[in-house]
Amino acid sequence: MIPCISQATTLTSSFAEDAENYHAAGCRTIEVWLTKLEKHLEDISAANTLAALSQRGITLIAAAYQGGLLLSQGEQRKAHFDHFKRRLDLCQVFGISTLILAADFAQKPDTQDLGRAVVSLAQAGQWAAAFGVRLALEFRGGDAFCSCLDTALTLVEQCREPNVGVCLDTFHFYKGPSKSEDLDRLTAANLFHVQLSDVAGVPREVMTDADRVMPGEGDFRLEPIIRRLRQIDYDGAVSLELMNPELWRAKPQQVVSLGFTAASRLLATN
Repeated sequence: MIPCISQATTLTSSFAEDAENYHAAGCRTIEVWLTKLEKHLEDISAANTLAALSQRGITLIAAAYQGGLLLSQGEQRKAHFDHFKRRLDLCQVFGISTLILAADFAQKPDTQDLGRAVVSLAQAGQWAAAFGVRLALEFRGGDAFCSCLDTALTLVEQCREPNVGVCLDTFHFYKGPSKSEDLDRLTAANLFHVQLSDVAGVPREVMTDADRVMPGEGDFRLEPIIRRLRQIDYDGAVSLELMNPELWRAKPQQVVSLGFTAASRLLATN
């Protein structure tokens, strides 16, 4: 398994600042926040950005995130897919192998929504395959649609595209209706990305992204999840993703250093 840090953990820093701070903190593997990279490229060319990353030995291992593809229709759907294709091109240029896909928000999903989502997910997978990119579908514990690992895995299985898998986010796993037995459905073939965080002293019904803390500082039982990853020989990225405003106000290099150490320690001891 490859420990890495999501740029969401240092969201208020620029892409260039992240490259410098992550390198200084000893982290060479980054989950890209795509909006940061897109903004960075408004002023700095892709060639110069690639050269700066190479100089620091930094690999962009995954990118977050793309939404709006599964349930949107008409002109809205066209706009989302056009945006998606531009981001696939970006992933190809920067050698980003995995793009995280967020399920669309839905108030009251029905069987028609599920069918539409499967068709759209398959279509997105086919587009991504043409760019050499894998899609990792992320469930979100507080949503009405695709709120658990079980549903995400079912959508992936039904779309039948080999480059489409799931993203396992420990925050959403514990916030939503996922169950420990859902982990039994994970395999090395369907798990494409893992996002790591913890939460301390907040009931799951009210916890938000802002409550995320370093692994080991909260109440999540992360050890069984890591053991399951070992059982299936998962060898992909395990990315620390902390959308905590308190951490955004701290020194980025220190946050990255502490986070990378915490993630690496968890992966090494379980």
